[in-house]
Amino acid sequence: MVHETDPVLFSDWILPSLAYFLQIAVVLGLLALVVGFLVAAFRYGPIAGGDVVYRMVRTGLGDLVSISPRRIMALAWLAVQESLRRRVLVGFAVFLLILLFAGWFLDTKSTAPVTLYLSFVLTATTWLVLLMALFLSALSLPADIKNKTIYTVVTKPVRPGEIVLGRILGFAAIGTLMLVVMGLFSYVFVARVLDHKHEVEVASLKSVPNDSSGSRIGRTSLNQNHRHQLTVDADGKGSTDIAQGHYHNITARTVGDKVTYEIGPPEDLFTARVPAYASSLRFKDRTGQGSERGISVGNEWKYRSYIDGGTLAAAVFTFSDITPERFPDGLPIEMTIRVFRSYKGDIEKGILGSLVLKNPKTGRTSQIENFRAKDFYIDSRFIHRKLSDQTGKPIDLYDDLVADGQLEIELQCLDGEQYFGVAKPDIYLRARDASFTMNFIKSYIAIWVQMLLVTGFGVMFSTFLSGPVAMMATLATIVMGFFKQFVLDVAHGAVLGGGPIESSIRIFKQQNLTVQLDPGLTTDVVKIADKMFMWVMERITSLLPDFRRFDNVDYVAHGFDIPPEVVLVQVFTALGYVAAVFAVGYFFLRTREVAR
Repeated sequence: MVHETDPVLFSDWILPSLAYFLQIAVVLGLLALVVGFLVAAFRYGPIAGGDVVYRMVRTGLGDLVSISPRRIMALAWLAVQESLRRRVLVGFAVFLLILLFAGWFLDTKSTAPVTLYLSFVLTATTWLVLLMALFLSALSLPADIKNKTIYTVVTKPVRPGEIVLGRILGFAAIGTLMLVVMGLFSYVFVARVLDHKHEVEVASLKSVPNDSSGSRIGRTSLNQNHRHQLTVDADGKGSTDIAQGHYHNITARTVGDKVTYEIGPPEDLFTARVPAYASSLRFKDRTGQGSERGISVGNEWKYRSYIDGGTLAAAVFTFSDITPERFPDGLPIEMTIRVFRSYKGDIEKGILGSLVLKNPKTGRTSQIENFRAKDFYIDSRFIHRKLSDQTGKPIDLYDDLVADGQLEIELQCLDGEQYFGVAKPDIYLRARDASFTMNFIKSYIAIWVQMLLVTGFGVMFSTFLSGPVAMMATLATIVMGFFKQFVLDVAHGAVLGGGPIESSIRIFKQQNLTVQLDPGLTTDVVKIADKMFMWVMERITSLLPDFRRFDNVDYVAHGFDIPPEVVLVQVFTALGYVAAVFAVGYFFLRTREVAR
C-alpha cells in the first residue's frame, strides 16, 4: 500500500472538529434566522415577520423536545416496507450476478490476486449500496407528496422532524441489512476463490549443495498461475517461498516405504498488518549534509521527497519505543518505496538500494543491507538481534544500536541517475498482525458511513425539491465530495491553469498551462470572475463531506489494519453531518404546506 496522507489521530481531531462544527452551526443558524426574518418582514411587515420567526423557532424547539422514539421507529418501519415494495432487493440480486461472473473479467494472471479481488468486491459493494441509497432517499418523499400518500401520515399525531428522522433511519436500516448480507457473500467469495492447494513435484527434489543436514529443495505444481520453490529438512518439514503474497507449510508422511508430502493451505494470504511508523524523517543531500526535504523530480504531488542515487543523499527514519519486549528476536522491516527512473533500465530487476541501522547518539552503524526496490511493491526484511557492524565485529541490536528506545534507519539509492521517493509511512516496522476478519468488517463500516451520508443528504434534499432534482443535488454532493480537495486546490491557486473560465479559454486556444494569458482587460476580468466563482465554490465545498476519507479499500486490499482512530473519525464525521442535514430537512419540511 502506498500512503498519500498521514493518518489522523482521533484524539487530535475530535476537539478542533467539534469546535468547527459548532461554529458552522451557529453561523448558519443565525444566517437562517436573518434570512427568514427578511422574507417574513417583506411579506407581513417587520413586527409580524418577527412574530412569525419567533413562533417558528419556538415550535421547532418544542418539536425537538417532544420527539417520540416510538413514532420514529414506526415511521422507519414504514420506510423499510416502502423500500421492499420498491424492489430494493434487486440491488442484491445484481450483486450476486456480479460475483457469479466476476471470474470472466478479473485478471487471473495477476501477481497480486488478493489485492485485485478484495478491491473488486469492496468497490462493487460501495457503488451498489450508494446507488440504492441515492434512489431510495431522494425519490421517496417527493413521490409520496405527489401521490398524496403523505397525507395518511401527516394526519396522524406526528411531527415533521419525526418524518425526516424516521425516513433516514428506515432507509439506513435497509441499507445496513443489505451491507451485512453483501459482506458475508463477499467474504465467502474471496476466501473460496483464492483458496488453493499445490502438490510437491517429487521429481524436482534434490539435495542442497554443500549441505550435510539432509535438506532438499524443489518446487510445487502450478496452480492459480503460480508455483513455489520449496525447502524441506531431513525430518520432512519445510515451507515454500513467498509467491503472490503467501507461502505454504510442508509436512512429510511415511506410509510403508513410501514418503508423501502434504502442502498446507496458503499462509499469510489475508493479512492485517499493524505498522509502527517512524516518529520523524529527515534527509541528507547529495553531499551528505542535512536537509529538510529531498529533491523534486517534477511530480506535482509534493507528499514525497526524492533522494538521488549514486550519491551521499539519504533518507533517515527515526523510530521510537524500540524495546526487546516489543521485538524480542529482531526488527521486521517493510518498505513501500516509490521508484523514479531517469532511464528505463531493467524494470524487472529493480533499483539497488541499501539500509543501515544507526545509533542516534553514538553514531555506530550496522553492516549495509542491500536490496532492490520496485514500485508499488512491499519489500519485507528481517533484521536479527545479533548482527555485525561495518567492520564485521559482532554487535547486539539493543545493546549497541538502540539508544533510549530510539533507532535510526538510513536509506540510500545506489544506482546512479535513479531516485527513491519516500515519505514517513514508507518504511515501517511490522509490529503485529490484527484479525483480517475484523479488518474486513471495519471496511464495511466505512461503506456503511458513506451510505448513511448519502441517505441523509437525499432525504434532506427531498424535503424541498422534486424527486429528479433532489437526486441530482445528492449526486452533485457525492461528486463534489470526492473532488473536494481538488476544488480547494483550484480555489487556493495550487493547480496550474487557473479557474474554470481561464481553463476553458486555454482549452479553446489550445494553450499550455504554464503559459501566461495575454495581459489586458479581458484577462483581468476573467481572473476576477474566476476568483469570485471559486470563492463561492470553496465556501460550498468546505461544508461537504470529503468522501475520499471514507474509503478504506486500500487498507484491506493491501493487507494493512485499518487504525481504530480512522474508523472513529469516519463514524463521528457521519453522525455530525446526519445531525446537520436532519435539522435542515426539518426546517424545509416544516415550511411546506403538507407538514402544517
